[in-house]
Amino acid sequence: MISLILRTTTRFLLPLLLLFSIFLLMRGHNEPGGGFVAGLVAAAAYALYSIAFDVTMARRALWIDPHTLVGIGLLTAAGSATLSLLVDKPFMTGQWSIFVVPGLDKVELGTPVLFDVGVFLVVIGVTLMIIFTLAEET
Repeated sequence: MISLILRTTTRFLLPLLLLFSIFLLMRGHNEPGGGFVAGLVAAAAYALYSIAFDVTMARRALWIDPHTLVGIGLLTAAGSATLSLLVDKPFMTGQWSIFVVPGLDKVELGTPVLFDVGVFLVVIGVTLMIIFTLAEET
């Protein structure tokens, strides 16, 4: 029997860990963090959820199959890397766009951010495939 304290705490920790992983993802381009570390934190949140409840509940909380996450992540990373070829630049050259957002000054978005999002999704998918498979076998 799993502890009631662990289950209750996990319900509060899951959204906090996911929010922290998004924070790591967004700040990772210029400072420590990025897609890999953010993906590990997000996967750890769902791993904790699977320990507190079970794998079936964790899969339901994830909303999407880990295999699909890997596919979407690979397509996102590969797509962001090849966008530079469309503008006749070397492969994986960063392409940046500046957007003016009301209330903020300027927001620069580029292909390195898209690449990090792709890595983020791949890491979550692969890590959770491993964790869920091992948990289902026991």
